[in-house]
Formats: sequence, C-alpha cells, structure tokens
Amino acid sequence: TCSAWQMRPESEGYVRAISPDPDKAPAINPNYLASKTDRDVLVAGLKMCRRMLETEPLAPWRIAEALPGTAVQSDDEWLDFARRNGGTVYHPTSTCRMGPDPQSVVDDQLRLHGIDRLRVVDASVMPTMVSANTNATTMMIAEKGADLIRAAAL
Repeated sequence: TCSAWQMRPESEGYVRAISPDPDKAPAINPNYLASKTDRDVLVAGLKMCRRMLETEPLAPWRIAEALPGTAVQSDDEWLDFARRNGGTVYHPTSTCRMGPDPQSVVDDQLRLHGIDRLRVVDASVMPTMVSANTNATTMMIAEKGADLIRAAAL
C-alpha cells in the first residue's frame, strides 16, 4: 500500500453554521482538489507511488496492482481515481492560530483573545501545518500548555 497527498494544500473549503440551533449539523464542504497545484501534486505523487511499487526490490512481495489498476495512465484518469477514492488524512490543524497579529486566535501563552481564563491547547493553535505527523507536535503543545496553566495557578 502506498499513498500520496498534498502536505500544504491550496484548496480551501468551509464549515458554515446553517441554523442558530446548535443541534443542527453545519454545512461542510472540504473542496478538495479545487486548486490546480493540489491536483498536479496529487497526480505526480500517485504516479510516484506506482513507480516505487514497481521497483525490483519490491518484486518478491508484489502480486498485482489492485487500485487504481494498470488501465489508469493519463493525468485525467489519475485525477478521476483521486476524486472517487481520496479523502483526508485526518490531521486538522491551524484553525485557532497562535500569534501576535489581529488574525490570530490565541497569544503565545495559548490564551484565547478576548476571553479571560480560557486557553486553547491542541493542534489548532499551530500557525501552519507541520510537514510530518502532527502527534509529536501536539503532545509538545499539550506539555507546554500544562506548564502554562500550572504556572498561572501559582
């Protein structure tokens, strides 16, 4: 198995409240692959996956290509496969960006701007997505957040 994805996608989707009722689900549109750059990067990545899996060192373990199948050759076919089978890798970050600018949601102490005694301590405070799995970075944010909360309580 091999996967490809755009680590810094340009495509932007949205989550919108459609009702003042908090029990109503929001409208969600991830808008995957809206950007030409995202489409080009993904197609190149999928082609690279195929090339890597076809190498001689992997031959003893290779039986046949199941997905997308060897009939997929053109960029349009690769993109169609990606649209039908792709999804997120579930590492959302950066929705409550930390920073000193007016667009930031929290300060460098993880305090929410405009609300006393409330901090955000999770992956959402990352100013930008890390180019790796978010687990270690999120654990570091949590450790730092715990230290900040303890220090403020003294």
